[in-house]
Amino acid sequence: MSQAEQNADIVRRGYAAFNSGDMKTLTAIFDDNASWHTPGRGRLAGDYKGREAVFGQFGRYGGETAGSFKATLQRVFTTEDGRVVGVHHNSATRNGKQLHVDCCLVFELKDGRVTDGREYFYDLYAWEEFWS
Repeated sequence: MSQAEQNADIVRRGYAAFNSGDMKTLTAIFDDNASWHTPGRGRLAGDYKGREAVFGQFGRYGGETAGSFKATLQRVFTTEDGRVVGVHHNSATRNGKQLHVDCCLVFELKDGRVTDGREYFYDLYAWEEFWS
Protein backbone atom coordinates (compact mmCIF):
# COMPACT_ATOMS: atom_id res chain seq x y z
CA MET A 1 0.00 0.00 0.00
CA SER A 2 1.42 3.40 -0.97
CA GLN A 3 1.88 6.21 1.58
CA ALA A 4 -0.99 8.11 -0.08
CA GLU A 5 -3.30 5.09 0.37
CA GLN A 6 -2.19 4.67 3.99
CA ASN A 7 -2.91 8.35 4.67
CA ALA A 8 -6.35 8.05 3.06
CA ASP A 9 -7.09 5.05 5.28
CA ILE A 10 -6.06 7.04 8.38
CA VAL A 11 -8.44 9.84 7.40
CA ARG A 12 -11.29 7.38 6.81
CA ARG A 13 -10.67 5.86 10.24
CA GLY A 14 -10.61 9.37 11.69
CA TYR A 15 -14.03 10.24 10.29
CA ALA A 16 -15.47 6.99 11.64
CA ALA A 17 -13.91 7.62 15.06
CA PHE A 18 -15.14 11.22 15.13
CA ASN A 19 -18.71 10.24 14.31
CA SER A 20 -18.76 7.48 16.93
CA GLY A 21 -16.92 9.42 19.66
CA ASP A 22 -14.02 6.96 19.63
CA MET A 23 -11.43 9.07 21.45
CA LYS A 24 -8.91 6.22 21.67
CA THR A 25 -8.66 6.02 17.87
CA LEU A 26 -8.63 9.81 17.47
CA THR A 27 -5.83 10.08 20.02
CA ALA A 28 -3.83 7.47 18.09
CA ILE A 29 -4.41 9.29 14.79
CA PHE A 30 -3.72 12.91 15.86
CA ASP A 31 -0.23 14.14 16.64
CA ASP A 32 0.28 15.77 20.07
CA ASN A 33 1.08 19.06 18.31
CA ALA A 34 -1.70 18.91 15.70
CA SER A 35 -3.38 22.13 14.55
CA TRP A 36 -6.95 22.76 13.42
CA HIS A 37 -8.26 25.73 11.48
CA THR A 38 -11.93 26.71 11.31
CA PRO A 39 -12.63 29.70 9.01
CA GLY A 40 -14.97 32.61 9.46
CA ARG A 41 -15.76 35.25 12.04
CA GLY A 42 -18.23 33.30 14.17
CA ARG A 43 -17.61 32.08 17.68
CA LEU A 44 -16.24 28.71 16.53
CA ALA A 45 -13.78 30.24 14.06
CA GLY A 46 -10.11 30.15 14.90
CA ASP A 47 -6.85 28.30 14.95
CA TYR A 48 -6.44 25.56 17.53
CA LYS A 49 -2.98 24.33 18.41
CA GLY A 50 -2.25 21.07 20.18
CA ARG A 51 -4.28 17.87 20.21
CA GLU A 52 -6.22 18.83 23.34
CA ALA A 53 -7.28 22.17 21.80
CA VAL A 54 -8.31 20.38 18.59
CA PHE A 55 -10.33 17.86 20.58
CA GLY A 56 -11.88 20.74 22.50
CA GLN A 57 -13.14 22.13 19.19
CA PHE A 58 -14.53 18.73 18.24
CA GLY A 59 -16.21 18.55 21.63
CA ARG A 60 -18.00 21.83 20.97
CA TYR A 61 -19.45 20.41 17.76
CA GLY A 62 -20.94 17.46 19.60
CA GLY A 63 -21.66 19.15 22.91
CA GLU A 64 -23.54 22.12 21.49
CA THR A 65 -25.72 19.84 19.33
CA ALA A 66 -26.58 17.27 22.00
CA GLY A 67 -24.49 14.75 20.07
CA SER A 68 -26.35 15.19 16.78
CA PHE A 69 -23.38 16.60 14.82
CA LYS A 70 -22.17 14.26 12.07
CA ALA A 71 -19.58 14.62 9.32
CA THR A 72 -20.66 12.10 6.68
CA LEU A 73 -17.68 11.30 4.47
CA GLN A 74 -18.43 11.32 0.74
CA ARG A 75 -15.05 11.28 -1.02
CA VAL A 76 -11.35 11.08 -0.22
CA PHE A 77 -8.59 12.46 -2.43
CA THR A 78 -4.85 12.09 -1.91
CA THR A 79 -1.73 13.89 -3.00
CA GLU A 80 1.81 12.63 -3.20
CA ASP A 81 3.01 15.26 -0.70
CA GLY A 82 1.08 13.63 2.15
CA ARG A 83 -2.12 15.66 2.07
CA VAL A 84 -5.56 14.09 2.08
CA VAL A 85 -8.77 15.92 1.22
CA GLY A 86 -11.98 14.62 2.75
CA VAL A 87 -15.23 15.86 1.25
CA HIS A 88 -18.16 15.45 3.62
CA HIS A 89 -21.61 16.66 4.60
CA ASN A 90 -22.14 18.21 8.05
CA SER A 91 -25.52 17.73 9.68
CA ALA A 92 -26.81 18.61 13.14
CA THR A 93 -29.69 20.04 15.13
CA ARG A 94 -29.28 22.89 17.61
CA ASN A 95 -31.79 25.25 19.23
CA GLY A 96 -34.42 24.38 16.64
CA LYS A 97 -32.02 24.95 13.73
CA GLN A 98 -30.94 22.34 11.20
CA LEU A 99 -27.42 22.23 9.77
CA HIS A 100 -26.84 20.85 6.29
CA VAL A 101 -23.55 22.14 4.93
CA ASP A 102 -21.01 20.48 2.67
CA CYS A 103 -17.37 20.86 3.62
CA CYS A 104 -13.95 19.69 2.68
CA LEU A 105 -11.07 19.18 5.04
CA VAL A 106 -7.44 19.29 3.99
CA PHE A 107 -5.40 17.06 6.26
CA GLU A 108 -1.63 17.05 6.50
CA LEU A 109 -0.08 13.88 7.85
CA LYS A 110 3.41 12.94 8.94
CA ASP A 111 4.56 9.52 10.09
CA GLY A 112 0.99 8.21 10.03
CA ARG A 113 -0.51 10.96 12.19
CA VAL A 114 -2.60 14.04 11.44
CA THR A 115 -0.55 17.18 12.02
CA ASP A 116 -2.93 19.77 10.55
CA GLY A 117 -6.57 20.07 9.49
CA ARG A 118 -8.18 22.96 7.58
CA GLU A 119 -11.93 23.22 7.13
CA TYR A 120 -13.43 24.78 3.99
CA PHE A 121 -17.20 25.22 3.91
CA TYR A 122 -19.26 25.38 0.74
CA ASP A 123 -21.61 27.79 2.52
CA LEU A 124 -19.74 29.52 5.33
CA TYR A 125 -22.71 31.81 6.02
CA ALA A 126 -25.00 28.84 6.70
CA TRP A 127 -22.33 27.29 8.97
CA GLU A 128 -21.95 30.47 11.00
CA GLU A 129 -25.71 31.12 11.18
CA PHE A 130 -26.23 27.64 12.62
CA TRP A 131 -23.78 28.32 15.46
CA SER A 132 -24.98 31.87 16.19
